[in-house]
Amino acid sequence: MTILPITLCAAAAAAAINTWLSIRIGMLRGAKKISIGDGDDMDLIARMRAQANFIENTPIVLVLIAAIELARTGNPFLMGVTAVYMLGRVAHGIGMDGGPLGFLRGPGTLITMLTQLGLGIWAVSIALDM
Repeated sequence: MTILPITLCAAAAAAAINTWLSIRIGMLRGAKKISIGDGDDMDLIARMRAQANFIENTPIVLVLIAAIELARTGNPFLMGVTAVYMLGRVAHGIGMDGGPLGFLRGPGTLITMLTQLGLGIWAVSIALDM
C-alpha cells in the first residue's frame, strides 16, 4: 500500500513544473546570451520571477496536502484541489511571459492564493475536529 499517494503525485507534478520553468529560463538565457544574473532583461526577469514565485508557494502547499492527506486519507477532493493548484502554477508561468496569454497570470495567482487559504482552513478545521 502506497502511503500519501496524493502527496507523491503532487510532489512529482511540482518537480515537473519546476523543471519546465527552469528550462524556459535556460532557453531564454541562451537566446539572449545572458549567462549570469538577469542582464536587466525584463523577459528573463519575468521568467525568473515565475520560477521564484513557484518555489515560494509550492512547499507550503505540499506540506498542507501531506498533512491533510495523513488526517483524511483517500479524499478525492484533495486530489482535485492539488490538480487545480498545479494547473494554476502552469498558467501563472505562461502568463508571466505577457503577450496574448498574459491574462493567465491573474487566474494563476488567484488559484495559488485560494488554494493556500483553503487548504489552511481545511487543516485547521481537521485539527479542531479531533
